Amino acid sequence: MKKYFDPKNNRLMYYGHLATPEYWDNHWKTDDFSKAIKNKKNMFIVKTTKAYLPDNARIIDGGCGIGDKVYALYRNGFDAYGIDFANQTVKMINACIPEINVLLGDVRQLDFPDHYFDGYWSLGVIEHFYDGFDDIVREMYRVLRPGGFLFLTVPEMSKLRQYLAKKGKYPDCSDLTLDREFFYQFAYTPEYIIKTITKNDFIFITHTSLEGVKGFKDESKIFKPILQWLYDHPSLPVKAVKRTLDIIMSPFTGHSGLYIFYKSEDRQ
Repeated sequence: MKKYFDPKNNRLMYYGHLATPEYWDNHWKTDDFSKAIKNKKNMFIVKTTKAYLPDNARIIDGGCGIGDKVYALYRNGFDAYGIDFANQTVKMINACIPEINVLLGDVRQLDFPDHYFDGYWSLGVIEHFYDGFDDIVREMYRVLRPGGFLFLTVPEMSKLRQYLAKKGKYPDCSDLTLDREFFYQFAYTPEYIIKTITKNDFIFITHTSLEGVKGFKDESKIFKPILQWLYDHPSLPVKAVKRTLDIIMSPFTGHSGLYIFYKSEDRQ
């Protein structure tokens, strides 16, 4: 995956392969689909949701991938739904875990009525749309009830990435002709995400940088081998070390950011 800097919009552009339904079907392919879904506890998602919404709240994961977050929310007492455009993946979820509500669809045009959900999770989705994500945000707003919450994660232009961009460590895309067929995703500044989402009538609550180890690993040639070992190691002591480093490093090297927004009860 190659990275280019877009100075006009202060964002990184990742190129390598287009994020098509077929790409995601292949990306999520596994020999044991049920295990891949059920073995992921996703307690960060569950705990964050519980901090803002009551049990039995109706929640959608827009762009749900293999549906593991939907399953985790369902197992923890939420009325959880998922939607994704990867046809074969959705078929596998429905075959392996028929008790959860996962549907084939487009996050830009959801087949749900107005004000249907109490919460909306979007985990690493909006960055894959080359022409922007205003239409996705408008659908998020439409299907959320007044008083509902939007939980959003997106790759981040961390302080480290902004520093590297200023130092010219990424090729400047201004003078390049890049084929959109190989566009994968953007990484945005927190300021851009907050401005764009609130422009669509959401109220900003909080932002937290995440995945500091990954953010440093992906930008470091010297330390990448040991950080990759740390990132992949399955033992609990090593995982504990990684979690500690994530907390320390994320404000400076975070790979992604969590944003939480609110739909005012005074707005329809």
